[in-house]
Amino acid sequence: MGLMFRYALETLRARKAGFAGAFLALACAAALVTACGSLLETGLRGEIRTERYAATPVVIAADQNVHHETHKHGKVKHKAKPVYERVWLPSGTAGEVAAVPGVGEVLADLSFPAVVAGEDPDRSFGHAWSSAALTPFTLAEGRAPEADDEVVLDRELARDAGAQVGDQVTVQSTAAPARYTVSGIAEGDIAEQSALFFTGHEARRLAGHNGQDAVLGVFPAEGVSTEELADRLTEALDGTPAEVHTGSGRGEAEFLDAAQARVELVSMGAALGGTGLLVAILVVVGTFALTARARHREIALLRAIAATPRQVRRLIGREALLVGLAAGPVGAAAGFALSGPLYRRFVELGAVPETLGQVRSPFPAAAAVLATLLAAWLAARVSTCRAAALRPAQALTEAAAEPRRLGPGRLVAGLLVLAGGAVLLWVLSLLRVEPASTPVTYLTVLLLCVAVALLGPALARGAFALLGVPLRLFAVTGHLAAHNSAANARRLASVLTPLTLLVAMAGTILFTQTTLGEAAERQARQGVVADRVVAAANGPGVPGAAADHLRALEGVSAVTEIVHSTVRTPGLDKYAVQGVTTGAGLTDTMDLGVTEGSLDRLGPDGVAVSEVVADSHGLHPGDEWKLVLGDGTPVTLQVAAVYERSLGFGDLTLDHDLLAAHVDNPLADTVLLATDLPEERIAEALADFPGLETGGAARVAEAGAEQRESQAQVVYLGMGLILAFTTIAAVNTLAMSTADRSRELGLLRLVGTTRRQVLRMLRLEALGVGLVAVLLGTVVSLATLTSFSIGMTGEASPSFAPLTYLAIAGTALVIALAATVIPGRIALRRATVS
Repeated sequence: MGLMFRYALETLRARKAGFAGAFLALACAAALVTACGSLLETGLRGEIRTERYAATPVVIAADQNVHHETHKHGKVKHKAKPVYERVWLPSGTAGEVAAVPGVGEVLADLSFPAVVAGEDPDRSFGHAWSSAALTPFTLAEGRAPEADDEVVLDRELARDAGAQVGDQVTVQSTAAPARYTVSGIAEGDIAEQSALFFTGHEARRLAGHNGQDAVLGVFPAEGVSTEELADRLTEALDGTPAEVHTGSGRGEAEFLDAAQARVELVSMGAALGGTGLLVAILVVVGTFALTARARHREIALLRAIAATPRQVRRLIGREALLVGLAAGPVGAAAGFALSGPLYRRFVELGAVPETLGQVRSPFPAAAAVLATLLAAWLAARVSTCRAAALRPAQALTEAAAEPRRLGPGRLVAGLLVLAGGAVLLWVLSLLRVEPASTPVTYLTVLLLCVAVALLGPALARGAFALLGVPLRLFAVTGHLAAHNSAANARRLASVLTPLTLLVAMAGTILFTQTTLGEAAERQARQGVVADRVVAAANGPGVPGAAADHLRALEGVSAVTEIVHSTVRTPGLDKYAVQGVTTGAGLTDTMDLGVTEGSLDRLGPDGVAVSEVVADSHGLHPGDEWKLVLGDGTPVTLQVAAVYERSLGFGDLTLDHDLLAAHVDNPLADTVLLATDLPEERIAEALADFPGLETGGAARVAEAGAEQRESQAQVVYLGMGLILAFTTIAAVNTLAMSTADRSRELGLLRLVGTTRRQVLRMLRLEALGVGLVAVLLGTVVSLATLTSFSIGMTGEASPSFAPLTYLAIAGTALVIALAATVIPGRIALRRATVS
C-alpha cells in the first residue's frame, strides 16, 4: 500500500503539468459543493433574528404547518409543510395561558398591514399600543393613543414621513384609507420593519379575525425561569394548535417569510449541490481521460513490463486521490469565501430575508472534500478502465495510434445512456408542474451530455469528416486541421464534452425561463378582457371601498377584485390561487379558457381548477374537493369549472371574499373594470384613495412578467455557479489538450511547417471543435426545451431569444479559440520531438 502511494507521488512530481488541469477541475468542484452546501446548511440550521419580540422571554404562536400522515406496511409516516399566511391563535388561548402557574403577564399582539401614505409598503405593520412592551417600544415624544383616530409611529417611520406629534397622516390598512393624528413617537430597536400603534379597539377592528390573536408574549412570574415557564406552557397547551417559542425560536413566530425561506434554501442548496456534483463528475472524467490519453505510452510500458490491470488501476486511483486531497481543501476554502457574497446576493434579490442568519461551519467544506475525493477516484477509474485492461502488445499499439472504432462496452453504454435520455425527454413532456419538471430538465441535459461523452469519438469523427470538406479549402493548414481532427477523435471527444455541456446548460437554464414567461404573459393577455385595470402604485393594495366606489359609477358594468395566495391540499400539494369577485360580470373582465363547467357556478363554496390540477386529482365539475387555505383553515369546495390558462392565472380560482378572509393582506392586488369610461374619469373617482393608478388590460401581464423576472434572477444566480464551473472546466480541458501536443507541434515544425501555419491550423481545429460543440449543445438544449414546453404549456413551442442564443454560441467559440491558441503559442516555444 505504502509503496503504491510512493510510486503515485513520484508520478505526480514528474508530471506536474499534466495533473494541473485535474487539480483545477477538482478544486472548482469542491468550491461549488462548499458554496451550495452552505446554502443547504443555512436552510437547515439558520437562526432567525427576532426584533418585535426581543424583550419577550416566551412567545406563543399557532402552528404554521399542514400535517399529513400516511400508513404503509404498518408504519406511520408523518410529513409537515408550511402554509403561507399567518395562522392566528384560537379565541380564548390568552385566558388559558394566563391560568398556567408561573405566568406573570400575557400581552397579545395583533399584526396587520398598515402603511403611511407615500411610504414603503413592505414590512410595515400595525399593532395595538398595549403590545409595545414586547420589543420594547417606549415613548420618546407625545403620549399613547387614546382615541381611535390617533396613532403612534416609530421614530424612523416618523422621520421618513416627515411627521411630528400633532400632525395628521393618511394610513392605508386593511380597510379604506383613514386620517389619524400622530399622538406620539416611539423608539424601539427594529430594523427590518416599521411599526404603527393604534388603540386596542381600533387595532382589533383593522386586524379582523374575530378577536383572535396573532401572537402571545408571556412574561414569567417572579422566581420562575424562562425554561421552567416554557415547559409548563408546553404541557398545558399540548393538543392545541399553539406552539411555545423561546430563544432563537421566537424569530420563527415573528418572520414567517424567513421560516419559509429556510425550506426553500434546503431545496435550492440540495438541487444546486446535486446538479453541480454530477456536472463535476462528468467534467472531471473528461479531464482525467485527457491525462490518461497523454500517458498512454506510460501505461502501455507498465503493462509490457508485467504490471497487472489491477496494479495499473490502483496506481492511477491513488494518483487521483492525491490530486483530490490537494485540490479539495483549496477548493473548499474558495467555496467558503464565495458563500458569503453568494448569500448576500440572494438577500438582495429578496429570495432570503435579512433576518435569516447565514450559518458558517466546516461541515460543507468537509463534505466537499469527501465528494471531491470520490469524484477524483471515480473519474480516474472510469477514464483509464480500458487502457489498464488492454494486453501489453495491444496497449503499445494503441499508444502509437488511437483505435478507429469505439469499444463495444463504451458503445453499448453510450446507447443505453442515450436511451435513458430519451425516456427522460418523454417523462419531461408529461410533467406539468414546475417544481417537478425543473430537476428532471437539468437531469435530462446531464444524461444527454453523458451520452455525448460516451459516443464522443464516433460523433467527433463523423462531424469532422463533414467539416473536412470546407477545412481543406484552406490549403496546407486546412488539410492539417482536417487530418489531425480525424486522427484524434478520442482527444477531441474529451474536449467536446465540457463545451457541449456549457452550451446545453446555458441554453436550457435561460430559455426555460423565457418559455414559461412568454406562455404566462400570452395567457394573461388573452385572459384579461377588461377595459381598465386599477392597481396600487405605492401601497399594500386596492381597498374594498375603492372597488365599491367604482361599482357605483355610471358607465361601469363590471368590477372584479383579485387577491392572490397559496393553498395546500391535505396531502400537502401546493398551489397558487387567485380570489375573484364572483357573480354576474366576472366573464366580462376575465376569460380563464374554461374547458368544462362554467364560472357562473363559482361562488363562496366553489372552486375553479386548472386542467393540470383536474388531471392530477381526477376532478370534474360537481366534485367536492378539500383544501387548506393559506392560514391553515380547512374547507370543502365544489368544483365549478376546469380551465386551461393556469400559467397566467394560477392553478385555482376561488371566491374573493372567501380567500381574502384568510390572507394577511386582504386588499386586492388588482381590480378589473368593464367600462367605456376614460382613464381620467376613473382617476378622478379614485381621488380619495391615494396610491392607486389606472391602466390598460396589459398591465396585468406586465406585472406578472416583472414578478417572473425577479424570480428568474434567483434561478440565474444559483445555476450561474454551475455555468461558471462548466466554463472554467471547458477552458481547462481545451488548454490541457493543446498543451499535451508539444511533441506533435514540434514534429510539424521539423518537417517544415511554419509557426504561422501551425497556429492557423490550431485556430481552424478550435473553430471546428467550437462549431460541433455548439451544434451538439443546441440539439440537447432544443430537445429538452421542447419536451419541457410540451409538458408545461401543452405546445411544442420553446421560446428562444436570438441575441441570447448568439451570445451563448459566440462565448463557446471564443472559449474554444482562446483556450486553444494561447496554450498553442506556449507549446510552440518549447516544442520538441522525443
